[in-house]
Amino acid sequence: MVARVTSEEYVEAVLSLVERIPPGRVMSYGAIAEYLRDVSGRASARHVGTIMTRYGGPVPWHRVVAADGRVVPGHEREALRRLRAEGTPLRGDHVDMAAAAWWPD
Repeated sequence: MVARVTSEEYVEAVLSLVERIPPGRVMSYGAIAEYLRDVSGRASARHVGTIMTRYGGPVPWHRVVAADGRVVPGHEREALRRLRAEGTPLRGDHVDMAAAAWWPD
């Protein structure tokens, strides 16, 4: 049976997971949604993106990227600055997902 949570609980689950991403590593919006599928009953990368847009300021938002390694639209310069400072593997202005993708144990 799939456990369902309220919208507020799902927001907290997303933000808590983002806080766990280690420096130098990233997760994609889709990976976060997939990891939390059993919590929410669905996997929506767009929903994770909306949560990050509305509530992600206090967490390491720069560690959440598109599946192809693109950084947060509109905040590319700051996201790349933070990622470089953490030693995140990059290929130009994209995260090297093969080297940097993280999945919780």
